[in-house]
Amino acid sequence: MGGFVRQRRGGQLVATFSGLECDLLRSLAAQVIELLEDGRPQRDTRSDDPLAALFDFADPVHEPGDPVLLRWLPNAYPDDEEASSEFRRFTESTLRQGKVANARTLLDDLLAAGVPDPLGEADGDNTMTFDIVLEQASALAWLKSLTDIRLALATRMGYEEGEEEFWMNLGEPDPRYVPYQLFGWLGAVQETLVEALSR
Repeated sequence: MGGFVRQRRGGQLVATFSGLECDLLRSLAAQVIELLEDGRPQRDTRSDDPLAALFDFADPVHEPGDPVLLRWLPNAYPDDEEASSEFRRFTESTLRQGKVANARTLLDDLLAAGVPDPLGEADGDNTMTFDIVLEQASALAWLKSLTDIRLALATRMGYEEGEEEFWMNLGEPDPRYVPYQLFGWLGAVQETLVEALSR
């Protein structure tokens, strides 16, 4: 993976990924969507609040039980559960929709590049490469989605800033080794995208 670069003609951002890399990106983006949609709070359709009915707000919701969802959707007021719940009522649905839309953009761009369906015969073929071409809006969605994916990985691994030396010295027998390598690769992809956007 050489990372994203900006084309001189047209100004699009382009990167070449292997079939395996595309499968990883597709799988991770699909998991983001699944987690956000499965954990969506249910609306109480019996509400008499006309403002809630007008804007389709969910009733006040408590913080998510899944630590990844909580990392994506943190409490606005950590010391005030009632205020946090009310804040979620008006913001959480929109935040979830935005994150899902970003992940779907990533998936759509992979499909547009010719990456086969997960059930296709070429799935996971390491010999295949795909040129991913992004316009500005798609690139920004990719940045946000990659951030969400990396936050999810960091949360599942228990990664904290300031512990880089510990993580860099992990050996292959450690079950966190592969997720950490994936975390680092996604960070490198994200870094090239930021650099390409700034040119």
